[in-house]
Amino acid sequence: MEELRELVGMITDNALTDFELEREGFHVKIGRNLYSDRQVAPVLPPVGEQHVIPATAGSSAVQSAPTAKPQHPGAHAEEAASEDQDLHLITSPIVGTFYRAASPTAESFVRIGSNVEPSTVVCIIEAMKLMNEIQAETSGEVVKIYVENGQAVEYGQPLFGIRAQ
Repeated sequence: MEELRELVGMITDNALTDFELEREGFHVKIGRNLYSDRQVAPVLPPVGEQHVIPATAGSSAVQSAPTAKPQHPGAHAEEAASEDQDLHLITSPIVGTFYRAASPTAESFVRIGSNVEPSTVVCIIEAMKLMNEIQAETSGEVVKIYVENGQAVEYGQPLFGIRAQ
């Protein structure tokens, strides 16, 4: 799984739209924007509205299927962070993709147990092909990491929990 994450990171870093790898008994194909001009993405009803589905032919009955409201990518991290009230939270200042290291082969900026200073870079958030370094802005020890490498993050989403020293 870690190799796959590194592979996706390299594909993202190099702005590839299609990639295929085949090894002994292993095949992976990754692509972005795979819809051709002739294919049309399905149109979904707005979140929270009912979608009307016609019944079988010859019947005048109509079924109604509620659409589930999807959780935003940071919902799990926000729930976990709410339990850690005694920690200083480093939150995402922008919407983007979270990276723990400068490149897929580099070591993480910080790990659980790392001591940080206000100017310590703790991660990178990629937004619109720009790499934004995120600093700790506090002193202490990293005790929680709320997001996975390569995960999409929302504005204000908790990234790290820091215990002051």
